[in-house]
Amino acid sequence: MSNTYQSFMDRRNEIMKKSVGLDYNKYEYKGIGFDYELLMNDQGYDLEKIIEIQSANMVGNTPLVELKNITKYARKYSKPGFGARIFLKDEAANLSGSFKARRAALSVHQAKKLGYKGVIAATSGNYGAAVAALAAKAGLKCIIVQECFDSRNISQPEILEKARKCEAYGAEVVQLSVGPELFYTFLKLLDETGYFNASLYSPYGIKGIETLGHEIAEEVMNKEGKYPEAVVITNAGGGNLTGTARGLKDAGAVDTKIIAASVRLNGLHMASDTDFNKKSFTTGHTGFGIPFSTYPDRSDVPRSAGRPMRYMDSYVTVNQGSVFFMTETLALLEGMERGPAGNTSLAAAFSLAKTMREDEIIVVQETEYTGAGKHLLPQLSFAKKNGIELLFGNPQEEVPGKNIIFPLNGGLLVHKELVMDDLRKSYLKRYKDTDLTDEDYQFLCDELSIDIDKVKSLL
Repeated sequence: MSNTYQSFMDRRNEIMKKSVGLDYNKYEYKGIGFDYELLMNDQGYDLEKIIEIQSANMVGNTPLVELKNITKYARKYSKPGFGARIFLKDEAANLSGSFKARRAALSVHQAKKLGYKGVIAATSGNYGAAVAALAAKAGLKCIIVQECFDSRNISQPEILEKARKCEAYGAEVVQLSVGPELFYTFLKLLDETGYFNASLYSPYGIKGIETLGHEIAEEVMNKEGKYPEAVVITNAGGGNLTGTARGLKDAGAVDTKIIAASVRLNGLHMASDTDFNKKSFTTGHTGFGIPFSTYPDRSDVPRSAGRPMRYMDSYVTVNQGSVFFMTETLALLEGMERGPAGNTSLAAAFSLAKTMREDEIIVVQETEYTGAGKHLLPQLSFAKKNGIELLFGNPQEEVPGKNIIFPLNGGLLVHKELVMDDLRKSYLKRYKDTDLTDEDYQFLCDELSIDIDKVKSLL
């Protein structure tokens, strides 16, 4: 067979179907939609079975911690009677050090069950370490494909840190420069090895996170006699939010507000060689969060199981400097040294808590491990070397790619709220000239969590 880029793009669905062990055609409707719930519930894993698999792999049942000192700090800048209690789910306690182990445990279990000899994942983030760790435990081979360098062969310290983590678990790490070769190489490796595609966006990758939502709902209810008013979730590819929200709602927390949070990287293009090293965050930012929310099927499977627009009530952003500020705040006030991804939602939660009543509860849904390349000082030194100015002042004036502005104090840490209808219109724009059936409209209603009149109005 031809090894050209186009030949693999032409065969992508065939390769994907073979590597995930799923026939996605089974779930397709005649029009634009597909049966999402059937896809999610057709894989033979109920909550009890998922908990069993995760528990056997040192995954799940992580601590829920009340951040009393950070709550007190937020109240210093809140009006009387405001300043919600901030809780944090410490997912760094999982095997491999992040919530991604919940996803990897189920994917690796499925790979072994189906008889695959190894697993492959395309990720520069914590998921690679999770897949590598769980594959090692299961006795499977593992390849992690990373988008790592710009054309000058320069890589961010955080990405290199994650590569070292993957290699420590015995994985082969294939490191590439930014650009279309990532997906081409990924497809080529799947085709050549016959390994399982441990995709972040398969049903296994999403259902594994549902236990996290369940734990949050049940633990807050057991401790406080109610479900939390809000859960803040760092949003990138959408699977984190989707799985957590499904778990919360399945556990009974149907009125809990689901708030997506991303680092604001306006103006930086994620596939740009020149922009690649101008950002200080490799995940949890708007460069992934918005495109994957408004077009989830851009992923590495025919139909992504991560559908964040079905579940999010609001979407907020914070700047890079605020996330670094909260990373240090968590260490100095709570004695918890954690990596940047979870601290994105912590920064958002800190700002949101100031707008909520004192008797309300807001939960930060995850933390991640930290290490030499993830610490804020190596990241800030790297930014400075790449011409980024480091300043103290008003974070709202930060210009991604030009400067990083740290708030002078917690009172200046303020989130921005995106307009949900703008996101919905971005999702709908590819259907504006499509002759839609009643079934198509119902699919769009489910996708965007609005009624049919609102869909038609936005179109």
